[in-house]
Amino acid sequence: MNTNSNGYTIGYAAVMVIIVAFLLAFVSSVLKPTQDKNVELDKKKQILAALNQRGLEKDSIEATYEALVKSDLIINEDGSVKAENGGFNEKNDLVVYVCEVEGAKKYVFPVTGKGLWGGLWGYIALNDDFQTVFGVYMSHESETAGLGSVIAEEKFQKKFDGKSVFAEGDAEHVALTVVKAGKVANDAVEVDGITGATLTCNGVAAMVNGGLQQYVNFFNVNK
Repeated sequence: MNTNSNGYTIGYAAVMVIIVAFLLAFVSSVLKPTQDKNVELDKKKQILAALNQRGLEKDSIEATYEALVKSDLIINEDGSVKAENGGFNEKNDLVVYVCEVEGAKKYVFPVTGKGLWGGLWGYIALNDDFQTVFGVYMSHESETAGLGSVIAEEKFQKKFDGKSVFAEGDAEHVALTVVKAGKVANDAVEVDGITGATLTCNGVAAMVNGGLQQYVNFFNVNK
């Protein structure tokens, strides 16, 4: 066999590509259940963070989630319930996590948006009055380190605690928002932004305000 021929080289390369592709596919299939489980745990950790359950050890996340989250509703735009459970795995439907923390009912709402450089996402927990923020978790794909990335820090997220979803006298239009740093005019519904990260904060404002607006019919049906 002429190992210097073009035919040998092409054949050898083809065999190696097939072997490598098989090995990669095999490794991927073996690791996928573990990867999926880690993604699931991370999502549960984020939902729990919105319920002010932070710093949990990995082996306690599952148990804490099961103890606090009673159902994951899928709802229609009119606020009616489409399914009592199954929302955790849904990507396109409106989902509401019904929870109980120290005997008090809380509702967690997933929200998504766009920042300066990429996607934003988060979870907003409300008291059962659908007016008062109990807790917030949010994160980002690629906001600027030390500026927009600060939205992922607990210190910024805690600014939302106790804020109102609606302005006084209006239960139809969500007023909760983030304003430019140092420009808070209505402390009840406005969160002070991050200096030097105006565009990211604008994205967070749109995510929070527009995200919760989708659930106003659910608020009104369940008050």
